[in-house]
Amino acid sequence: MTLKATVSSADGLIDDFRDPDGRSRLGTRWRLVTDTVMGGVSSARMSFTTADADRALGVEGEVRLEHNGGFLQVNLDLTSQGQPLDAADCVGLRLIVRGNGERYNLHLKSRDCTLPWQAYRATFVAGPDWQKIRVPFEHLTPYRLSAPLDTGQLTQLGLVAIGRAFRAQLCVAEVGWYRDLDAGSAPSPSR
Repeated sequence: MTLKATVSSADGLIDDFRDPDGRSRLGTRWRLVTDTVMGGVSSARMSFTTADADRALGVEGEVRLEHNGGFLQVNLDLTSQGQPLDAADCVGLRLIVRGNGERYNLHLKSRDCTLPWQAYRATFVAGPDWQKIRVPFEHLTPYRLSAPLDTGQLTQLGLVAIGRAFRAQLCVAEVGWYRDLDAGSAPSPSR
């Protein structure tokens, strides 16, 4: 019998970017990936910044389509000691974000995602003011796989600028899970 990591904190917080070492509450670090891993030419930079007196994760860059490119992303490993995260008692993800008014994607990966391009995706718009966004698991659409999302087998979370040429600028103050009982009571940001 293998033990899976579960959503352990009562508030479901994954990251509020306050750890000075840059670690999430899961103990993992955010990574920046662009389409250059497959020959594309998109460029980006990731930073931990102070936004309205609080730390936040910032990503900005140029999504370009040359050489079959077209994405940049920040992602976070959800596994613990190689075991997937079990979020089956949650109903979705919550974000506090702001940006440049562009569309971005939230990607979740599970053990069923065996190829790099496979994910469960939802789109959101990040406007210039801080906003709380809730993405129910049922709104995540499988991309290039047929298995339904198994929220008991999650392996990675990504925030992605993808699919068209544009300037990306996204700032994230908080990422977390939410459950039915707290669907309307996310913590208020100090923004």
